[in-house]
Amino acid sequence: RIFVLGIGFFTLCFLMTSLGGQFSAKRLGDSPFTIRTEVMGALESRGLLRRMSDMLEMLMKRMDILARLENSTDFHKGDEARLPLDRFQPAAGLMERIQAIAQNVSDIAIKVDQILRNSLLNGKVMEGRRDQCEVPRDPKYPDCAGKVEWMRARWTSDPCYAFFGVDGTECSFLIYLSEVEWFCPPLPWRNRTVAMPSPPPKPRAQAAFRRDLARLLELIGTGKESLSFMKKRIRHLAQQWLRAARRLEQKLAGRQRDQKHILIHIGFLTEESGDVFSPRVLKGGPLGEMVQWADILAALFMLGHSLRVTVSLKELQSHLGVPPGRGNCPLTSPLPFDLIYTDYHGLQQMKQHMGLSFKKYRCRVRVIDTFGTEPAYNHEEYATLRGYRTNWGYWNLQPTQFMTMFPHTPDNSFMGFVSEELNQTERQLIKANKVSSMAVVYGKEASIWKGKEKFLAILNKYMEIHGTVYYETQRPPEVPAFVKNHGLLPQHEFQQLLRKAKLFIGFGFPYEGPAPLEAIANGCVFLQARFNPPHSSLNHEFFRGKPTSREASVSSQHPYAEDFIGKPHVWTVDYNNSEEFEAAIKTIMRTQVDPYLPYEYTCEGMLERIHAYIQHQDFCTTSSAPSSPKTKSPAMQSPPSPLALSPNSTHLVWSPSAGWAPQAWPPVASLQVWVSEPQHTCTETCRRRGLVCEPTFFRFLNKEEVFLQLSISCDSTEYEMNHLYPAVAENVHECYLQKEPLLFSCAGYNTKYRRLCPCRDFRQGQVALCRDCL
Repeated sequence: RIFVLGIGFFTLCFLMTSLGGQFSAKRLGDSPFTIRTEVMGALESRGLLRRMSDMLEMLMKRMDILARLENSTDFHKGDEARLPLDRFQPAAGLMERIQAIAQNVSDIAIKVDQILRNSLLNGKVMEGRRDQCEVPRDPKYPDCAGKVEWMRARWTSDPCYAFFGVDGTECSFLIYLSEVEWFCPPLPWRNRTVAMPSPPPKPRAQAAFRRDLARLLELIGTGKESLSFMKKRIRHLAQQWLRAARRLEQKLAGRQRDQKHILIHIGFLTEESGDVFSPRVLKGGPLGEMVQWADILAALFMLGHSLRVTVSLKELQSHLGVPPGRGNCPLTSPLPFDLIYTDYHGLQQMKQHMGLSFKKYRCRVRVIDTFGTEPAYNHEEYATLRGYRTNWGYWNLQPTQFMTMFPHTPDNSFMGFVSEELNQTERQLIKANKVSSMAVVYGKEASIWKGKEKFLAILNKYMEIHGTVYYETQRPPEVPAFVKNHGLLPQHEFQQLLRKAKLFIGFGFPYEGPAPLEAIANGCVFLQARFNPPHSSLNHEFFRGKPTSREASVSSQHPYAEDFIGKPHVWTVDYNNSEEFEAAIKTIMRTQVDPYLPYEYTCEGMLERIHAYIQHQDFCTTSSAPSSPKTKSPAMQSPPSPLALSPNSTHLVWSPSAGWAPQAWPPVASLQVWVSEPQHTCTETCRRRGLVCEPTFFRFLNKEEVFLQLSISCDSTEYEMNHLYPAVAENVHECYLQKEPLLFSCAGYNTKYRRLCPCRDFRQGQVALCRDCL
């Protein structure tokens, strides 16, 4: 009896669970494209209810027969009959419950039957509508018909379309193209909720400077040597980050800052991009990129923003909300991040998997780009037509969305990195322990030393030469015997070596790395080769294929050290001139220098710079393109120019009497307009005047009247796409204005033109920010 009762009870539970599963799996309205499936599923559920009711009735009859048989068997047993009857009392109660449940199930089956009849009727009506959809002819949606035609032929090419409910019918195409994408107008018969006024947005959480980096180390994760390297660096500089954050907090004096939700996707560390860096971390491979990423992570975290860190494509897809498939469909929900920091590899991965959402959200992307991307290479159409197209350019981003390691390209934003700061005691100790006859060679790979025997022999006459070249035990590096090679050193041991050495010498490669700044910060003199002619994509293989020409700007191994630091800390000489090279070594040995670190490469300088970018850079607000003179009418004349000649009549400034100032960053009060020489870029033109070229100001001087204010005679003025415009061809008195704002560029020159150049001032030690930019 107990066995039969147990079987009955568990059968009841199983049937109820199955019924719940049927209903949960076939909810009406889960997808706008599965009406037929839902009706069939509901019919199956109705049949299940009937079967369940029948089974319960059968179970009840069998238990009734069992009870009668039990009573007749126990009737002749006298007092012993009480025990079985007592035992059967719970069974009688269970039978009553089963009978009640069966009645309820029967009632539910009747109600479900009524509901499903109505649903089937409505489904037939909807099915009729689905079969009768026509492509709307709406001039507001000119691409609708073409997109429907494409869907007819290709909707099975990516599973993401089926994920959004496309099933091959005309209506499913139109629903997808109007509700998931935005190429077609909404269908009038679709059930659409009446638009209610949205509630006011909740106040944003405020960013607060952090006091501990432990949580960041958890966010970075484990599993790669590159991640271990970055975490070690963050731990090593933790106290400097904390002190810098306190100083900047005091400087900002309680200013309100919205907390941003930021995704950091380090694309070059993903397996899909090859991750060539991680295996080389312990073999002398390039570490500059990982140094910079570690510092970016630390700065964003210390500023109090909410971070997510990914180094795999799968994590990226999860955080973005990428639908299953091959990446042709938009994201499943609005992007949950205010900003995304990535690199070129990550940018390519995002484009492949975000569909149309990439174009919608690319204004939130910041691309960490070591060597920079010039506007001529960034504009896809222009790069293709003019021969500037490379494997890394043509993204049509705002050029200042690219962020560089050094401020060599004003068209891009200067991100930078940090070097370790010394306190006063450490500075004195370094000066006391310097060995004036000790030199360290810049280069951890043996290939850098090849062909440098001549320089090394001259240097060996005066100084003891040390190297940090990676080698395996069985294969010592091919360096001269007089070189004391320490092998690849951990960062703190390398710092100790620099603190003893007098000279840090470069042999022309690698370009623009962090090591020379670290050496100068530890009291070394940096000696480097002058390139004549300067290296660029036009004459040097290393720069060929990169989205930057760097014309006339790579005049040495480390142009920043040459231009922004200079003597006595940096010496740039012609290595092909043995006498000049030898004389420089003698002079350096006699010269006393203190450790020096530019403010912009301190933790506080980097925090200050990134804070300003996050607060003021907004690439999602569209700005109007310059209007062509052909479209102007007397009723649409531009207002008088707010620019005026400076007191010495050499350049233009923002007029104090203009009566208005746009909401611009940097502030327009810092603007100066200069005319370049034919052989100079705007970058060089501004630098010669102690200023910085500011590409965001081009829009204020891309006007015909500016030529008149500068006394430039124009027989004709035309709008064209050219990264050198606005400019004037003086020999023929032809003036040119820029037609495409994405091509405003500080880089580039042509001896035919004199360019109009927007310059600005800058904070001492912080070239990325003007004096009033913070």
